[in-house]
Amino acid sequence: MNLHGIVHSAIGAVNPHVAATMKVSTGSITNPDGSRTPTYTIVTGDAQVQPLTFKDLTQVDGLNLNGSARAIYFFGVFNGVVRPAQKGGDTIALTDGPNVGTWLIVQVLEQWSGWCKVAVVLQNS
Repeated sequence: MNLHGIVHSAIGAVNPHVAATMKVSTGSITNPDGSRTPTYTIVTGDAQVQPLTFKDLTQVDGLNLNGSARAIYFFGVFNGVVRPAQKGGDTIALTDGPNVGTWLIVQVLEQWSGWCKVAVVLQNS
């Protein structure tokens, strides 16, 4: 059962959804000089940006996060760094509202069939 899908419109009435562009890491390519360039797939959709809860903060306690951090809910499956797959962190670009900027996914807080909640840190504004 997709609970996020059920409450999506009700939450949006209180905290408006914002348009987001996600860069999903697909790994990297090796350049002729031996350096590596990350590759991404672009995904667009609506995001629900919220402050980190106390439970979220305890879950990311050992990550030593600095700067602005938020929780973002959205439909799809996104990740932070996945070392076995040699993929870097996915990023989320928000272009509207008080959270404008590029956000790096540092921790997946919840991942369900069709939606996830991630902790993000602002990379630029």
